[in-house]
Amino acid sequence: MGGIGKTTLAQMVYEDKTVDKYFNLKAWVYVSNEFDIMKITKTVYDSVTSETCSFNNLDQAQVKLRKALAGRKFLIILDDVWNEDYNAWNVLKKPFNDGAQGSKVVVTTRNRDIATMMATVELHDIKILSNKHCWSLFAQHAFANTNIDANPNLVSIGKKILEKCEGLPLAARTLSGLLRNKVRDEEWVNVLHSKIWDLPPNKSGILPALRLSYHDLPSHLKQCFAYCSIIPNDYEFKEEELVLLWMAEGFIQQQKEKQMEDVGAEYFRELLSRCFFQPSRTSKFVMHDLINDLAQVVARDTCFRMEDRLKDQDQYKNLKKARHSSYMQQYYECIKNFEIIDKAKHLRTFLPFGLKYRSGYNLASNVPLNLFQELKRLRVLNMSRYLITELPNSVGDLKHLRYLNLSYSHIKELPESLGSLYNLQTLMLRECKKLKKLPLDMGNLIDLRHLDTTGADSVEELPMGIGKLVSLHTLSNFIVTKTNGHRIKELGNLIYLQGKLCLSGLQNVVNPLDARKANLNDKKGLYVLSMEWSANSDDSRDGRVEIEVLDKLQPHKNLKELHIKGYLGT
Repeated sequence: MGGIGKTTLAQMVYEDKTVDKYFNLKAWVYVSNEFDIMKITKTVYDSVTSETCSFNNLDQAQVKLRKALAGRKFLIILDDVWNEDYNAWNVLKKPFNDGAQGSKVVVTTRNRDIATMMATVELHDIKILSNKHCWSLFAQHAFANTNIDANPNLVSIGKKILEKCEGLPLAARTLSGLLRNKVRDEEWVNVLHSKIWDLPPNKSGILPALRLSYHDLPSHLKQCFAYCSIIPNDYEFKEEELVLLWMAEGFIQQQKEKQMEDVGAEYFRELLSRCFFQPSRTSKFVMHDLINDLAQVVARDTCFRMEDRLKDQDQYKNLKKARHSSYMQQYYECIKNFEIIDKAKHLRTFLPFGLKYRSGYNLASNVPLNLFQELKRLRVLNMSRYLITELPNSVGDLKHLRYLNLSYSHIKELPESLGSLYNLQTLMLRECKKLKKLPLDMGNLIDLRHLDTTGADSVEELPMGIGKLVSLHTLSNFIVTKTNGHRIKELGNLIYLQGKLCLSGLQNVVNPLDARKANLNDKKGLYVLSMEWSANSDDSRDGRVEIEVLDKLQPHKNLKELHIKGYLGT
């Protein structure tokens, strides 16, 4: 049964400190409907070694995994298994046989026949919660903002509502999120007597409690949640990533005296409090697979995952209505992989998702050009982790583009036409190790809010006009060169900078008054500041000037981390 707590229990085991001490290696694999032996083998290998398995031959991949596990005591979780093929299971488990005694493979599944087929020990059936425990879970969250003892009526109504949850913790937790901000009796009664409880079950099998929770959302949150249907099952995401995508799609309502990022964070926290998102095993977030199913149902034809549509030819006819798409990246992709795009020319979102341990994916050189010609309405374009070395100049024709992600690519130079993307809000260039320069006209991108060049260490200089980008919230590295030491004062205009900022090449600031005009003291959103002088000491450097420059670069008291490198002064 979905939502009963199988994955939650497995996570508690996986993260237990005693368990950590017992096993040498651990791996977690979300399996779901597609029992891909190759993919599971590679994921286990990548997880236990923190490397990428480059083999595309199953025998070679299994030999590599067997060597990694040999003689080691490991714990492997296979979460949400649906495959009933005994032969496939026998093939998958071959590399596990060389592990040390005491190694464990834990499988979660809704199907008892699968559990019986895979098990060598007694099965552990997860039971529904007792009334007592279900109420404890529900009350903990539903009465977080009210005094339970002062609300006997709500307690009475709440217990009647809880009977409809039938002991499922996911249903109880989701309903408690719905009710936690409702303090009037009639609001709780409306939930109790909602007609949604009486709807006949449909093909999707969505729990009535989940439908109720969605129905209760305000329209702007319904829109944001439906968009999440393009997120793959069990995919871990960061709050900031999702908020930037919502911004690009125009889902975030402008509010006086509030930045869009802050409003988006409020949207995220509201969905989190209502259990549409939940914390993952890392510091990120995931959607429960039943919540993900709900998102796909309510999104209807506006969102699709490319691999799902390729399996269902009948759905091709509705692609004209599609606005947002995603897909899982493959080792090599050619134009044939994207033929479906011909029927979805109104797309606003082109969003690939990659496996977290794979370093890069190969993309045929003609794909970007073809995509840009077809998808003129794009607002979100993600080409991250593709091993591409250039973008066609036609990227400048995507006039509606607000979000462009080229992180972890092999891009060497960005086309100058990028400077004409006047609606661009986010440009992600993380770990673009081969990138040397940015377009000269970047100062024209007056809507740009996030310029992330973290790890793009070959970039030698920022183009003129960065000081015009007064909406910037993220500027990971401000580079001062020998010919433009005075330009550090451009930072003075960027009053919204927040997060992390690196000031590099500070030995090139010759007038300390320029450093003062950077107005770091006004940037209360910065919490990590790095100040970097050249590691090379030469006769042209003046320690007294560097003392004054350091003194003038006085950050706001909110700063949490300060890093100083190569400084020659006292």
